[in-house]
Amino acid sequence: MDRAPGLNPNVPSSARIYDYLLGGKDNYDIDREVAHRMLAIAPDTRTLAWFIRQFLVRAVQLAAEAGVRQFIDLGAGIPTSPNVHEVARKIEPSARVVYIDNDPVVHAHCDALLANSPGLTALKADVRRPDDILDQLKTGSIIDFNEPVAVLIVGVLHFVMDDEHPADIIAKFRDAMAPGSYLALTHGSNETHPDFIAQSQSDTDTTPSQVVYRSREQTTAFLDGFEILDPGVAPVQEWLEGDLPATRLVIYGGIGRK
Repeated sequence: MDRAPGLNPNVPSSARIYDYLLGGKDNYDIDREVAHRMLAIAPDTRTLAWFIRQFLVRAVQLAAEAGVRQFIDLGAGIPTSPNVHEVARKIEPSARVVYIDNDPVVHAHCDALLANSPGLTALKADVRRPDDILDQLKTGSIIDFNEPVAVLIVGVLHFVMDDEHPADIIAKFRDAMAPGSYLALTHGSNETHPDFIAQSQSDTDTTPSQVVYRSREQTTAFLDGFEILDPGVAPVQEWLEGDLPATRLVIYGGIGRK
């Protein structure tokens, strides 16, 4: 999810970098160059990208197993299988899923993926304008906010600067969600190796993919008003099965229930 997106092959895109790290083909030379600089400092970043994806899968499974039948994927990024609807519908075949991103390239990919698929929707919208998103979801009867919903905001919040009020964005969605709803988020941690932070900020500072690393306490505060599930706000690999290794780039994961 970028700040002022567009198809510019000379400017790195967070969605395309992530796509490359996951082995996708929807990326450009500039995205691969940034990814290679990341990998030079933290070779385990490609592995971490898969940890993040598996955290998303785990969050969807958890919500679906709890009976949630509606899912909103904010900052969905370029589609990667298993997609949210594939995971949710294995558990709840009637699940509705909305994929939201402000990048027109991502939106086009989502539109193509979901063509003629009842119960699946792609919206082009910016997470920094939550009122607009909620209006679209309610006006179009896409999501019934009288029923539980799972909001997924994975790989998004560290692209929202402090003066763009990320906590207020989360609060808007929280206040609209019915009891029994879930919120799953990830966030770049300031526990990340300082060389990685310096390089990533150097690569993105003048681009739409500008990034900010926050503390565990700051990230936990985004879940105010939710019951935070175990293991709490922690590196994403701690949410997964097995004794998975720590990584130089630290990404927190957290899931809350309203």
